[in-house]
Amino acid sequence: MFPWHRVGGHGGLYLRLLLTMVLWGGTWIAGRLVVQDTPPLTAAFWRFFIAALALGLQLGLTEGRSAFAPRALSRREWATVFWLGFTGIFAYNLCFLYGLRHISAGKGALVVALNPAAVALVAWLGGGETMNRIKGLGILTALGGCLLVIGNGHPLALLHGAIGLGEWLILGCVLFWTLFTFIGRRATHTLSPLAATFYACALGGLLLGAAALALGLTLVPPDLSLRAWLCVLFLGLFGTALSFTWYAEGIRGLGATRAAAFINLVPIFAVLQGDWLLGERLSAPVLIGGALVLGGVILTNRGARGSRRPQG
Repeated sequence: MFPWHRVGGHGGLYLRLLLTMVLWGGTWIAGRLVVQDTPPLTAAFWRFFIAALALGLQLGLTEGRSAFAPRALSRREWATVFWLGFTGIFAYNLCFLYGLRHISAGKGALVVALNPAAVALVAWLGGGETMNRIKGLGILTALGGCLLVIGNGHPLALLHGAIGLGEWLILGCVLFWTLFTFIGRRATHTLSPLAATFYACALGGLLLGAAALALGLTLVPPDLSLRAWLCVLFLGLFGTALSFTWYAEGIRGLGATRAAAFINLVPIFAVLQGDWLLGERLSAPVLIGGALVLGGVILTNRGARGSRRPQG
Protein backbone atom coordinates (compact mmCIF):
# COMPACT_ATOMS: atom_id res chain seq x y z
CA MET A 1 0.00 0.00 0.00
CA PHE A 2 1.26 3.48 -0.83
CA PRO A 3 2.90 5.20 2.21
CA TRP A 4 0.70 8.31 2.19
CA HIS A 5 2.05 9.44 5.55
CA ARG A 6 5.47 10.07 3.98
CA VAL A 7 4.13 12.77 1.67
CA GLY A 8 4.87 16.12 3.31
CA GLY A 9 2.17 18.52 4.49
CA HIS A 10 -1.16 18.09 2.73
CA GLY A 11 0.54 16.43 -0.24
CA GLY A 12 -0.97 13.04 0.50
CA LEU A 13 -4.48 14.49 0.68
CA TYR A 14 -4.02 16.40 -2.56
CA LEU A 15 -2.72 13.28 -4.29
CA ARG A 16 -5.63 11.17 -3.05
CA LEU A 17 -8.14 13.80 -4.18
CA LEU A 18 -6.50 13.95 -7.59
CA LEU A 19 -6.68 10.15 -7.89
CA THR A 20 -10.31 10.28 -6.73
CA MET A 21 -11.17 12.57 -9.63
CA VAL A 22 -9.37 10.22 -12.05
CA LEU A 23 -11.47 7.34 -10.68
CA TRP A 24 -14.70 9.34 -10.89
CA GLY A 25 -13.86 10.26 -14.46
CA GLY A 26 -13.40 6.54 -15.10
CA THR A 27 -16.88 5.72 -13.76
CA TRP A 28 -18.35 7.37 -16.86
CA ILE A 29 -16.30 5.06 -19.08
CA ALA A 30 -17.08 1.94 -17.05
CA GLY A 31 -20.76 2.88 -16.92
CA ARG A 32 -20.88 3.40 -20.68
CA LEU A 33 -19.32 -0.05 -21.23
CA VAL A 34 -21.37 -1.99 -18.70
CA VAL A 35 -24.78 -0.80 -19.94
CA GLN A 36 -23.95 -2.28 -23.35
CA ASP A 37 -23.95 -5.77 -21.80
CA THR A 38 -26.46 -5.66 -18.95
CA PRO A 39 -29.62 -3.78 -17.85
CA PRO A 40 -28.70 -0.57 -16.00
CA LEU A 41 -30.68 -1.56 -12.91
CA THR A 42 -28.77 -4.82 -12.57
CA ALA A 43 -25.42 -3.10 -13.04
CA ALA A 44 -26.30 -0.41 -10.50
CA PHE A 45 -27.41 -3.01 -7.94
CA TRP A 46 -24.10 -4.86 -8.14
CA ARG A 47 -22.10 -1.63 -8.02
CA PHE A 48 -23.59 -0.64 -4.69
CA PHE A 49 -23.81 -4.16 -3.29
CA ILE A 50 -20.03 -4.43 -3.76
CA ALA A 51 -19.49 -0.90 -2.44
CA ALA A 52 -21.63 -1.55 0.64
CA LEU A 53 -19.64 -4.71 1.45
CA ALA A 54 -16.34 -2.82 1.21
CA LEU A 55 -17.61 0.19 3.16
CA GLY A 56 -19.22 -2.06 5.77
CA LEU A 57 -15.92 -3.83 6.34
CA GLN A 58 -14.14 -0.51 6.78
CA LEU A 59 -16.90 0.81 9.06
CA GLY A 60 -16.66 -2.29 11.25
CA LEU A 61 -12.89 -1.91 11.55
CA THR A 62 -13.03 1.80 12.42
CA GLU A 63 -16.24 2.19 14.44
CA GLY A 64 -16.89 -1.35 15.68
CA ARG A 65 -19.87 -3.67 15.41
CA SER A 66 -22.08 -1.23 17.30
CA ALA A 67 -22.25 0.88 14.11
CA PHE A 68 -24.47 -1.81 12.55
CA ALA A 69 -26.96 -2.11 15.42
CA PRO A 70 -30.50 -1.00 14.46
CA ARG A 71 -30.53 1.37 17.43
CA ALA A 72 -27.23 2.91 16.35
CA LEU A 73 -29.35 5.34 14.34
CA SER A 74 -32.32 7.34 15.54
CA ARG A 75 -35.58 7.40 13.57
CA ARG A 76 -34.64 10.77 12.15
CA GLU A 77 -31.21 9.45 11.09
CA TRP A 78 -32.81 6.40 9.44
CA ALA A 79 -35.12 8.72 7.49
CA THR A 80 -32.18 10.91 6.49
CA VAL A 81 -29.99 8.04 5.23
CA PHE A 82 -33.00 6.57 3.39
CA TRP A 83 -33.47 9.78 1.41
CA LEU A 84 -29.71 9.98 0.98
CA GLY A 85 -29.78 6.53 -0.62
CA PHE A 86 -32.90 7.31 -2.66
CA THR A 87 -31.58 10.52 -4.23
CA GLY A 88 -27.83 9.95 -4.53
CA ILE A 89 -27.78 6.19 -5.14
CA PHE A 90 -31.13 5.00 -6.52
CA ALA A 91 -32.43 7.95 -8.56
CA TYR A 92 -29.03 9.36 -9.56
CA ASN A 93 -27.79 6.03 -10.88
CA LEU A 94 -30.98 5.31 -12.81
CA CYS A 95 -30.44 8.61 -14.64
CA PHE A 96 -26.68 7.99 -14.91
CA LEU A 97 -26.75 4.50 -16.41
CA TYR A 98 -29.88 4.84 -18.56
CA GLY A 99 -28.58 8.20 -19.80
CA LEU A 100 -25.28 6.60 -20.86
CA ARG A 101 -27.25 4.30 -23.17
CA HIS A 102 -28.08 7.34 -25.27
CA ILE A 103 -25.15 9.79 -25.07
CA SER A 104 -21.36 9.59 -24.86
CA ALA A 105 -19.55 9.38 -21.54
CA GLY A 106 -17.62 12.60 -22.14
CA LYS A 107 -20.72 14.61 -23.04
CA GLY A 108 -22.59 13.29 -20.00
CA ALA A 109 -19.73 14.22 -17.68
CA LEU A 110 -19.64 17.76 -19.08
CA VAL A 111 -23.37 18.20 -18.36
CA VAL A 112 -22.95 16.92 -14.80
CA ALA A 113 -20.13 19.46 -14.33
CA LEU A 114 -23.05 21.85 -13.72
CA ASN A 115 -23.48 20.26 -10.24
CA PRO A 116 -21.49 22.79 -8.15
CA ALA A 117 -23.25 25.77 -9.74
CA ALA A 118 -26.64 24.09 -9.20
CA VAL A 119 -25.80 23.49 -5.54
CA ALA A 120 -24.77 27.14 -5.12
CA LEU A 121 -28.01 28.34 -6.72
CA VAL A 122 -30.19 26.16 -4.48
CA ALA A 123 -28.20 27.25 -1.40
CA TRP A 124 -28.99 30.87 -2.29
CA LEU A 125 -32.67 30.21 -2.99
CA GLY A 126 -32.92 28.31 0.30
CA GLY A 127 -31.45 31.23 2.24
CA GLY A 128 -28.28 29.41 3.32
CA GLU A 129 -25.90 31.61 1.32
CA THR A 130 -25.96 35.09 -0.13
CA MET A 131 -25.56 35.91 -3.82
CA ASN A 132 -22.97 38.26 -5.29
CA ARG A 133 -22.01 39.33 -8.81
CA ILE A 134 -19.16 36.85 -9.22
CA LYS A 135 -21.25 33.91 -8.07
CA GLY A 136 -24.22 35.00 -10.19
CA LEU A 137 -21.99 35.37 -13.25
CA GLY A 138 -20.53 31.93 -12.59
CA ILE A 139 -23.96 30.30 -12.35
CA LEU A 140 -25.15 31.95 -15.58
CA THR A 141 -21.92 31.01 -17.39
CA ALA A 142 -22.17 27.38 -16.26
CA LEU A 143 -25.84 27.23 -17.24
CA GLY A 144 -25.08 28.68 -20.69
CA GLY A 145 -22.31 26.15 -21.21
CA CYS A 146 -24.60 23.32 -20.14
CA LEU A 147 -27.27 24.43 -22.64
CA LEU A 148 -24.60 24.55 -25.35
CA VAL A 149 -23.52 20.97 -24.53
CA ILE A 150 -26.98 19.40 -24.37
CA GLY A 151 -28.13 21.32 -27.45
CA ASN A 152 -25.08 20.28 -29.52
CA GLY A 153 -24.21 23.90 -30.23
CA HIS A 154 -27.79 25.23 -30.13
CA PRO A 155 -28.47 26.65 -26.63
CA LEU A 156 -32.15 27.30 -27.40
CA ALA A 157 -32.81 23.71 -28.50
CA LEU A 158 -34.41 23.08 -25.11
CA LEU A 159 -37.24 25.47 -26.00
CA HIS A 160 -37.95 23.62 -29.24
CA GLY A 161 -38.08 20.12 -27.78
CA ALA A 162 -34.90 19.13 -29.60
CA ILE A 163 -33.20 17.61 -26.54
CA GLY A 164 -32.91 13.83 -26.49
CA LEU A 165 -33.78 11.39 -23.72
CA GLY A 166 -30.13 10.92 -22.78
CA GLU A 167 -29.63 14.63 -22.14
CA TRP A 168 -32.77 14.81 -19.99
CA LEU A 169 -31.66 11.83 -17.94
CA ILE A 170 -28.21 13.33 -17.32
CA LEU A 171 -29.88 16.59 -16.27
CA GLY A 172 -31.75 14.39 -13.79
CA CYS A 173 -28.33 13.48 -12.37
CA VAL A 174 -27.75 17.17 -11.63
CA LEU A 175 -31.10 17.44 -9.84
CA PHE A 176 -30.64 14.35 -7.68
CA TRP A 177 -26.99 15.11 -6.85
CA THR A 178 -28.04 18.56 -5.66
CA LEU A 179 -30.67 17.02 -3.38
CA PHE A 180 -28.15 14.41 -2.23
CA THR A 181 -25.66 17.14 -1.31
CA PHE A 182 -28.05 18.99 0.99
CA ILE A 183 -29.40 15.81 2.57
CA GLY A 184 -25.80 14.69 3.09
CA ARG A 185 -25.02 17.87 5.01
CA ARG A 186 -27.80 17.00 7.42
CA ALA A 187 -26.71 13.37 7.71
CA THR A 188 -23.13 14.22 8.70
CA HIS A 189 -24.28 16.45 11.55
CA THR A 190 -24.67 13.32 13.67
CA LEU A 191 -23.11 10.50 11.61
CA SER A 192 -19.56 10.05 10.36
CA PRO A 193 -19.12 10.46 6.59
CA LEU A 194 -18.19 6.76 6.39
CA ALA A 195 -21.34 5.64 8.23
CA ALA A 196 -23.59 7.93 6.18
CA THR A 197 -22.04 6.68 2.93
CA PHE A 198 -22.33 3.03 3.98
CA TYR A 199 -26.02 3.28 4.88
CA ALA A 200 -26.78 5.31 1.74
CA CYS A 201 -25.09 2.68 -0.46
CA ALA A 202 -26.78 -0.21 1.35
CA LEU A 203 -30.29 1.28 1.23
CA GLY A 204 -29.88 2.63 -2.29
CA GLY A 205 -28.60 -0.77 -3.45
CA LEU A 206 -31.64 -2.48 -1.92
CA LEU A 207 -33.94 -0.07 -3.78
CA LEU A 208 -32.12 -0.77 -7.04
CA GLY A 209 -32.36 -4.53 -6.50
CA ALA A 210 -36.06 -4.33 -5.62
CA ALA A 211 -36.77 -2.23 -8.72
CA ALA A 212 -34.89 -4.71 -10.92
CA LEU A 213 -36.87 -7.65 -9.54
CA ALA A 214 -40.16 -5.74 -9.86
CA LEU A 215 -39.42 -5.26 -13.57
CA GLY A 216 -38.72 -8.98 -14.01
CA LEU A 217 -34.96 -8.58 -14.35
CA THR A 218 -32.55 -11.15 -12.96
CA LEU A 219 -29.88 -9.89 -10.59
CA VAL A 220 -27.33 -12.39 -11.96
CA PRO A 221 -27.49 -12.31 -15.78
CA PRO A 222 -26.25 -15.69 -17.08
CA ASP A 223 -24.54 -14.19 -20.13
CA LEU A 224 -22.80 -11.25 -18.46
CA SER A 225 -19.36 -10.81 -20.02
CA LEU A 226 -16.06 -10.67 -18.16
CA ARG A 227 -15.67 -7.07 -19.32
CA ALA A 228 -18.99 -6.12 -17.74
CA TRP A 229 -18.08 -7.80 -14.43
CA LEU A 230 -14.72 -6.00 -14.38
CA CYS A 231 -16.50 -2.70 -15.00
CA VAL A 232 -18.94 -3.39 -12.16
CA LEU A 233 -16.07 -4.28 -9.82
CA PHE A 234 -14.32 -1.05 -10.77
CA LEU A 235 -17.50 0.96 -10.16
CA GLY A 236 -18.12 -0.65 -6.77
CA LEU A 237 -14.62 -0.88 -5.31
CA PHE A 238 -12.78 2.05 -6.88
CA GLY A 239 -15.51 4.33 -8.22
CA THR A 240 -17.51 4.22 -4.98
CA ALA A 241 -15.96 2.67 -1.86
CA LEU A 242 -12.34 3.81 -2.23
CA SER A 243 -13.00 7.16 -3.88
CA PHE A 244 -15.79 8.16 -1.46
CA THR A 245 -13.47 7.36 1.45
CA TRP A 246 -10.62 9.43 0.00
CA TYR A 247 -12.99 12.30 -0.71
CA ALA A 248 -14.27 12.24 2.89
CA GLU A 249 -10.66 12.33 4.11
CA GLY A 250 -10.00 15.33 1.88
CA ILE A 251 -13.00 17.18 3.31
CA ARG A 252 -11.85 16.40 6.85
CA GLY A 253 -8.25 17.47 6.22
CA LEU A 254 -8.66 20.40 3.81
CA GLY A 255 -12.23 21.55 4.30
CA ALA A 256 -15.27 21.10 2.09
CA THR A 257 -14.62 24.06 -0.22
CA ARG A 258 -11.03 23.13 -1.10
CA ALA A 259 -11.89 19.46 -1.52
CA ALA A 260 -14.96 20.19 -3.67
CA ALA A 261 -12.86 22.32 -6.02
CA PHE A 262 -11.23 19.11 -7.28
CA ILE A 263 -14.60 17.95 -8.70
CA ASN A 264 -14.02 20.37 -11.58
CA LEU A 265 -11.42 17.89 -12.85
CA VAL A 266 -13.90 14.99 -13.24
CA PRO A 267 -15.29 15.93 -16.68
CA ILE A 268 -11.77 16.62 -17.95
CA PHE A 269 -10.60 13.15 -16.94
CA ALA A 270 -13.82 11.63 -18.32
CA VAL A 271 -13.34 13.29 -21.71
CA LEU A 272 -9.67 12.24 -21.88
CA GLN A 273 -10.46 8.64 -20.92
CA GLY A 274 -13.45 8.54 -23.28
CA ASP A 275 -11.23 9.64 -26.15
CA TRP A 276 -8.48 7.16 -25.20
CA LEU A 277 -10.54 4.10 -24.27
CA LEU A 278 -13.77 4.50 -26.25
CA GLY A 279 -12.61 6.55 -29.22
CA GLU A 280 -15.24 9.21 -28.51
CA ARG A 281 -14.75 12.39 -30.51
CA LEU A 282 -16.48 15.41 -29.04
CA SER A 283 -17.62 18.25 -31.29
CA ALA A 284 -16.33 21.80 -30.97
CA PRO A 285 -19.63 23.14 -29.47
CA VAL A 286 -19.54 20.43 -26.79
CA LEU A 287 -15.92 21.22 -25.90
CA ILE A 288 -16.62 24.97 -25.82
CA GLY A 289 -19.71 24.40 -23.71
CA GLY A 290 -17.74 22.19 -21.34
CA ALA A 291 -15.10 24.90 -20.96
CA LEU A 292 -17.85 27.42 -20.14
CA VAL A 293 -19.29 25.06 -17.53
CA LEU A 294 -15.90 24.61 -15.87
CA GLY A 295 -15.19 28.34 -16.01
CA GLY A 296 -18.58 29.08 -14.50
CA VAL A 297 -17.98 26.61 -11.69
CA ILE A 298 -14.63 28.26 -10.89
CA LEU A 299 -16.31 31.68 -10.74
CA THR A 300 -19.08 30.25 -8.56
CA ASN A 301 -16.54 28.80 -6.12
CA ARG A 302 -14.64 32.10 -5.93
CA GLY A 303 -17.83 34.03 -5.35
CA ALA A 304 -18.86 31.56 -2.64
CA ARG A 305 -15.92 32.51 -0.39
CA GLY A 306 -17.30 34.39 2.53
CA SER A 307 -20.83 34.40 1.10
CA ARG A 308 -22.46 32.18 3.72
CA ARG A 309 -25.37 33.96 5.33
CA PRO A 310 -24.60 34.75 8.99
CA GLN A 311 -26.58 32.78 11.50
CA GLY A 312 -28.12 34.40 14.50
